[in-house]
Amino acid sequence: MTPLALAPANARYPARLRERLGDAAPAQLTSLGNFDLLTLPKTGLFCSARCPGHIILPAYDQAARWRDAGRCIISGFHSPVEQECLRILLRGTQPIILCPARALPQRIPAEWRPALADGRLLILSAFAAAEKRITTELATRRNTIVAALADEVCFAHITPGGQAERLTHRLTAWRVPFTTL
Repeated sequence: MTPLALAPANARYPARLRERLGDAAPAQLTSLGNFDLLTLPKTGLFCSARCPGHIILPAYDQAARWRDAGRCIISGFHSPVEQECLRILLRGTQPIILCPARALPQRIPAEWRPALADGRLLILSAFAAAEKRITTELATRRNTIVAALADEVCFAHITPGGQAERLTHRLTAWRVPFTTL
């Protein structure tokens, strides 16, 4: 499978990124998988890395409900709770958009391959090939892009004063509905 690179001038570049991010929209997106998944209604999933224990099971239950309902989920799937939600979603047949906070991975994990082959996974990166390590700055940028692409957002947990809380202010400005578990 060959990665697809899109600049903002390309007709397939998501208009929502230009609308919501303006000049801050990524100069290029690189993707692997079914790019058409971006046209589906998408629920963004976020969970702070420091998540209280009582949130974990409700987050997994919500992921299973989305899986069973066939809902397209977009996330970085980086925090431990998000990673487990990805494992739950990969056991279903619904679409998934995975946005790493770095360049596209050189090797695709074995558990992602069936979803890629079935056309229900899109790996989408806004970062140059040189960005091989996740940093706080890249994660913040990635989360903004995920939020900008989402039709609605679910926060499993928001740490007061943290990155997720700041993201809610953008969502409010964009009039993107969001909930917390």
